[in-house]
Amino acid sequence: MSQSETPDIQTLSTEVSQLRQELQLRDQLVQQLSQELFRLVKGNASFIPQKSETECDVGQLEALREQLQAVEEQVNFYQEQIASRDAEIHQLRQSVQELTDRSRMLEQVIQELPQIYRRKFEERMTPVRDKVAVLQRENRQLQAELQSVSYRLALKTRNSSHSGIDLPNFSTSIPINDHENTSTPQEA
Repeated sequence: MSQSETPDIQTLSTEVSQLRQELQLRDQLVQQLSQELFRLVKGNASFIPQKSETECDVGQLEALREQLQAVEEQVNFYQEQIASRDAEIHQLRQSVQELTDRSRMLEQVIQELPQIYRRKFEERMTPVRDKVAVLQRENRQLQAELQSVSYRLALKTRNSSHSGIDLPNFSTSIPINDHENTSTPQEA
């Protein structure tokens, strides 16, 4: 959650509490007015209004009705605002919860990343290790063969140096033509 969202939630929360206090105050005023009207009407049952008093009372009653209607309109307005703010607060809390859950999930993924990389690295290294082992075996085998060939060559060289120069043998069955170029066979 960003820092800009936190003050908005706090501001909304304080506004909602202020609106609720104003609503309670208005409810108390309405309650007091209705009690006062009830007391006046009920307490003066023997009171017979005269025409001039009735006109004043009707005027006062009409003024009280207008005030009561204005208060009811304000109460409805504040209730709608409170409901709107409550819905907004609910939505913000839900967003905060979703972001918190997502952040926890990402933290868990981050904590698991080294293990995942290690496992993937091991998976990729297994064929490489196998190939290295095969190459090392082949290398040892080739080195052994090279040593064997070197040893035999050394023995042959030593034996041939004692017996003189070893010339190739040409067979007499090969006719030599003057017109053809013949190549000398070489030993392998």
